[in-house]
Amino acid sequence: MSVPPRVRLRTLSLPAPGSRFPVPGCLDETERARAAGFAGPRARLRYVTAHAALREVLAEYTGTDAARLRFGRDRPGGTGSGPGGRPVLLGFPEGPHFSLSHSHDLIVIAVAAVPVGVDVQRVPRTGTVDALLPRLHPAEREGLLRVPRAARAAAFARLWTRKEAYLKGLGTGLARGLATDCLLDGTQPDGWHVRDLAAPPGYAAATAVAYPVPLPGVHRTGTA
Repeated sequence: MSVPPRVRLRTLSLPAPGSRFPVPGCLDETERARAAGFAGPRARLRYVTAHAALREVLAEYTGTDAARLRFGRDRPGGTGSGPGGRPVLLGFPEGPHFSLSHSHDLIVIAVAAVPVGVDVQRVPRTGTVDALLPRLHPAEREGLLRVPRAARAAAFARLWTRKEAYLKGLGTGLARGLATDCLLDGTQPDGWHVRDLAAPPGYAAATAVAYPVPLPGVHRTGTA
């Protein structure tokens, strides 16, 4: 491949609490059932908004009606990351590849011609960082411990999103193990390019794309 692939990103913020938001008609029965299963209205709104937006982005990319898109996994036997692998569009064996992530009021979607992963996280509390540090790759742990404590949670969030984006791109999810790979800033896994994304204050985001050279940039399809 002589030309680096483009990563198309779409970022959305959830409507204000209490906003009326009917379930979009493009969602299928499985998505509607899952949305109905969330206990809280905010979680339901987040799921519905994210999956409707994903369908809209993929409809634009493929020229197919959003309601007609069907999803599966690139490896049988699972319904989430891990044994089931990456999510795929059924009927499109050559792609596009895509990834979806959401955290609190922020949603990010990535689409590319090659395997891609995206992750967004709200900066965690210090106690969460302390609890997760022992599970990281030794070099990651040592790097974070060198960061002043006041800035460590933000640094951890940036590292965590790089790690999750990469694991989503692989299709393994956290089943691969948090200590398997080192995703410190500037470290690139073989055959992948991982980069931080701009994010609102209090959040971190990253994307990972299956290509062994640095990407010159990403193309944003818009924000909402």
